[in-house]
Amino acid sequence: MDLDAGFDARLERDGVRFGARDAELLRAVDEHGSLNAAAEALGRSYSRSQRRVVELEEAFGRLVDRTRGGADGGGSSLTAAADRLLGEFARLEAEFAGVTQVEETVLRGTVVDTEGELGTVETDAGPVRAVVPPTASAVRLAVRADAITLHPAGGVPETETSARNRFRGEVREVVAGDAVARVVLDVGADPDLTVLVTRTSVETLDLAPGAPVAASFKATATRAYPVESPSDE
Repeated sequence: MDLDAGFDARLERDGVRFGARDAELLRAVDEHGSLNAAAEALGRSYSRSQRRVVELEEAFGRLVDRTRGGADGGGSSLTAAADRLLGEFARLEAEFAGVTQVEETVLRGTVVDTEGELGTVETDAGPVRAVVPPTASAVRLAVRADAITLHPAGGVPETETSARNRFRGEVREVVAGDAVARVVLDVGADPDLTVLVTRTSVETLDLAPGAPVAASFKATATRAYPVESPSDE
């Protein structure tokens, strides 16, 4: 199983991901008292919203109680399971908001090849594909901690496209919060690679100091900035 650190906060169970749009839908159901009214308020298709709720419930359990007819004409309300799910998601969002704005790894390197906007940058960790500025030679690469995907030590699946950078490394440190963990990897470069994952990811991949792990991130999520003078080094 591969676990994505993710650009957006999300929870996953049985292959189904619960994200910000799903939380928005459930909150709208709670506010408007029916799935139909919630979909209309959000400008979404009722049939698609209904299918999404069913999909979520197959993974996370009963989320919406539905009533038909009666004096009030029926409606929908959230279950206790939905309230717990929204609470857990809110905590996860808060942790991501607090860390992802500043967490990134900056690698130094030299552009050795370009193809359009993409280029290959030679770094201490090996070659990295990134979006590079025109005519740049010496650059810094910025990789966001929440843009990196972790994989078992066996490596990145062959189905991953060539536009992804791949590294094997060893866990140096795991700093766990309530919902999010900060994982520091030794990939043979200075500084180490910093990754943000959920606590579930830490348990599933058995992440601990000394554990081998593989990491990948998209070339299009990696930006190179020119080093213009010795003082920039």
